[in-house]
Amino acid sequence: MLIEVGHFALALALALSLVQAVMPVWAARSGDGALRAVATPAALGAFACILFSFGALTYAHATSDFSVLNVIENSHTTKPFIYKLSGVWGNHEGSMLLWVLILALFGALVAVARDSVPPTLRANTLAVQGLITFVFVLFIITTSNPFTRVNPAPAEGNDLNPLLQDFGLAVHPPLLYIGYVGFSITFAFAIAALIDGRIDAVWARAVRPWTLTAWSFLTLGIALGSYWAYYELGWGGWWFRDPVENASLMPWLAGTALLHSTVVMEKRDALKVWTVLLAILTFSLSLLGTFIVRSGVLTSVHTFATDPTRGVFILAILILFIGGSFTLFAWRAPMLRQGGIFAPISREGALVMNNLFLAAACATVFVGTLYPLLLEMLTAEKISVGPPFFNYTFIPLAIPLLLIVPFGQTLAWKRGDVHAATQRLFAALAVALVVGLAVLALTWGGPMMAPVGIGLGAYLVVGSVMEIVSRARGYGASRTRGAAAIWRRTVGLPRSAWGTALAHAGVGVVVLGIAAQGWATEGLKTLKPGESLASGPYVATLDRVGPRAGENYAETTAFLTVRNAGGDFVGTVETGKRFYPSRKMTVTESGLLTIGASQVYASLGEVLPEGAIGLRLYYKPLVLLIWLGAVVMALGGAVSLTDRRMRVGAPARARPKSLPSDMAAAE
Repeated sequence: MLIEVGHFALALALALSLVQAVMPVWAARSGDGALRAVATPAALGAFACILFSFGALTYAHATSDFSVLNVIENSHTTKPFIYKLSGVWGNHEGSMLLWVLILALFGALVAVARDSVPPTLRANTLAVQGLITFVFVLFIITTSNPFTRVNPAPAEGNDLNPLLQDFGLAVHPPLLYIGYVGFSITFAFAIAALIDGRIDAVWARAVRPWTLTAWSFLTLGIALGSYWAYYELGWGGWWFRDPVENASLMPWLAGTALLHSTVVMEKRDALKVWTVLLAILTFSLSLLGTFIVRSGVLTSVHTFATDPTRGVFILAILILFIGGSFTLFAWRAPMLRQGGIFAPISREGALVMNNLFLAAACATVFVGTLYPLLLEMLTAEKISVGPPFFNYTFIPLAIPLLLIVPFGQTLAWKRGDVHAATQRLFAALAVALVVGLAVLALTWGGPMMAPVGIGLGAYLVVGSVMEIVSRARGYGASRTRGAAAIWRRTVGLPRSAWGTALAHAGVGVVVLGIAAQGWATEGLKTLKPGESLASGPYVATLDRVGPRAGENYAETTAFLTVRNAGGDFVGTVETGKRFYPSRKMTVTESGLLTIGASQVYASLGEVLPEGAIGLRLYYKPLVLLIWLGAVVMALGGAVSLTDRRMRVGAPARARPKSLPSDMAAAE
């Protein structure tokens, strides 16, 4: 009975989201404020209904209700409970339900954010968000119903894909979806502004917290997905340029540009048209990622669906929202009043350069990802666009972008001074040069670009620290003297300043981790018990190979002892092959030994007679900095969100004094 009620609640959410979409538009034409106010309870009601539906499906998975087809296809009674829960979104139907739940959540949050968003903007935004929710709920009900019953019910289910039975994949999709779907609200704000024909600093202040929230969660989601692929797939890499990985990277790059452009809009009332365009592009890229994952154009461990009916429906959604939004943009954008003027050498100018490089980098990923898919669809010819393409196109754009970041922090608004900015960054430049040259000297004969990357990472980290130091000490005549006064100014800095510094320092930490992979090593050998394999400064000895049983799998495990080059004991590593009887599927479980920020990584190959195994052993220097830096970036976003200016309501537009009081009230 609960399943049927959950299905009915989803249908009710469809109706409520349609009300949410239609009523503000009707109110705008009729001038009826009561109709406009209907959008708020409709948004809250749609969210409540979708939340109930998601809870019903979760209950079915938790209790192994095999009368539900979705549970049959993705669960098993012997599966650990946490993976019974994650199995809710470990499939196409359940993950789409989570998708619309987050979509409705953002609509509900805007509905209750009465003081932070002007009423007309909030109503129009809710209308656009309601339309998005309506279309996706319709997609679920017509093509992806998670509540389909089976009669008679089988005694057992098929189990979840073993690759998805991992804690990282239990957490990764919700974080990623909050980022993906979170950009829908910035899209809705942009369309609302185009409908209203007015965009200003009030709009930018209203949009920026939502953009920052979505960007922070998307950063965490991408990082966690990268780490899952690193240790779960057994390939030893942290990024493979898989089309699905790129599908999440593209909205992140566009969202990063959007985040910076909203700062310029809020501070200088400039870049209006560009900011609206970025808001549309970012969510459009999120929708494109949804199409790639769910349309059947790809076969990957990341993808969910291969049903062409779903692909056609999602393609129609793309045409509706992307085509419709760009048509509206082409019509209304020329009517938007341009904002403030600034010099090319200024903080605004640096942020514009930041946006241009980010947009160009996003374009290279877009071309490299979609070109092979389009070529295959048009000519049936399969080509592979791999890391060399992205290395030759993306990295040359990333390096100047990263060089600009500390300079942009030190330049003044409206008109800056390059010489003064360089002086303030002298320590960062000096540290970068010394560190880069020192690493180059110590690793002479190794990869040449890796020391450059180490120097660049150091430059970003120290540059972020120097920005806080410079702001605490002040500039020119207002320069603060004395440690106590400097400390007071440091503590009193806006949290957004601390958040920005943390996020930029996090980028530097990521760059350090990526650059260090230039010295990663790999060893491959067939071992018998007692034999050893070296990789980098470490040697792994095979102690034994033995069986081990889990709740729903049987595992053959290799037990290794790791020592350094001097023969001193460092630790132990276990790597194995797990066989899942319900799926009749074998997966590799890599073994990791963490040494500071570095790791020794073991991956079991073929198990041979007499206890011999094929073993792949990696040494990954400073590899954990890649994901630690991403966490620091997201933490920077969270700190910025706590800034008082992010919580203060948008200022009301001043009314002309000549208006009579009754007309002012009506306005």
